[in-house]
Amino acid sequence: MRDDLQTWLRVRSQIAWERSSEDLTGPIRGRRDGVELAADARDKPDEATRGEGMRAAWRLVQADAAAARSLGFSLVAEWQKCVLGRPTIKFRTLPAYAKGGRERYGLRAETPLLFEEYLTQATAVDSDVPLPARSARAYLDVCFFHPFDDGNGRAALLTLAFVLAREGIYLDEVGPLQIRRYADDPIGAASLARLVHVLATAAARRVQASVGADGGVLAHPVQPHHCAGGTLYA
Repeated sequence: MRDDLQTWLRVRSQIAWERSSEDLTGPIRGRRDGVELAADARDKPDEATRGEGMRAAWRLVQADAAAARSLGFSLVAEWQKCVLGRPTIKFRTLPAYAKGGRERYGLRAETPLLFEEYLTQATAVDSDVPLPARSARAYLDVCFFHPFDDGNGRAALLTLAFVLAREGIYLDEVGPLQIRRYADDPIGAASLARLVHVLATAAARRVQASVGADGGVLAHPVQPHHCAGGTLYA
């Protein structure tokens, strides 16, 4: 039976991640908050709270990044409690499907442990993989391990944003990251790493161009919030 997770594991191991992009050094903070805008885009004229779960999770992500926490499943699950408005979140217990059933992600006894190992790689201090590649690889890991029964796309974006935010990098545009990705596409996976670098450097250039006009850069402070998971961040 087809298993696109196993396909991704094979593709992941074949990519030269250490050469897939140039490196990035923070701080880079865009003139607007790209993740916040992505959350706002979920709102509807008659239902302006659809994006609130993701906005709450993003505030949590920023607090965790400021505290330099290591990436792992328990951390992503805390964000997902806010995203979905649920008190508990666990790793899926059945095969998962996406893209109208065209991709199937299997489940083996070792799948949760392998996912944990791969997430940890994204924030490893001794990694020779450039930051854009680590963030892109973590994004795709969430997409293709598909650990949750809902909201995996949002979890993937928050994971990528967390890896960057730990290094003081906040994108002002994330829409190009969110196009459909495929488990059997090594060229697309490597190009995602380069795209992260392009978006970050473009954000830095826009900030530089505007500093002379208004004398500063907009900050995105973390606000106090209480979400369904019961965790308070200030």
